[in-house]
Amino acid sequence: MIDADKSSSVGARCSSCEAVCCRLTVILQPEDRVPAYLTTWSPEGLRVMRRRGEGWCAALNTADMNCGIYETRPSVCRRFVMNGPYCKAVRAEYNDPVAVNARYKRDI
Repeated sequence: MIDADKSSSVGARCSSCEAVCCRLTVILQPEDRVPAYLTTWSPEGLRVMRRRGEGWCAALNTADMNCGIYETRPSVCRRFVMNGPYCKAVRAEYNDPVAVNARYKRDI
């Protein structure tokens, strides 16, 4: 795991990425061609990527921490900029147990 103090100063790299973006809710667009077994419906009626019990995207290859459908990944995943501001914020929150706990309490 990346040290929380370093997560904001060290950039993400493919060789060391923890794929924390693969824990985000991915809302699918009509043009996305994701196999049905990897999708589900949100309580709001939106088609989204299914998640495993531990919170990871169902398309994530957890052995290698990479996308199992990379060539046909959803459009929102294609637009996610590795090491961009949102990526950095997601990684910082993931590495900060206090923030994660606060978010969890807020969601229940």
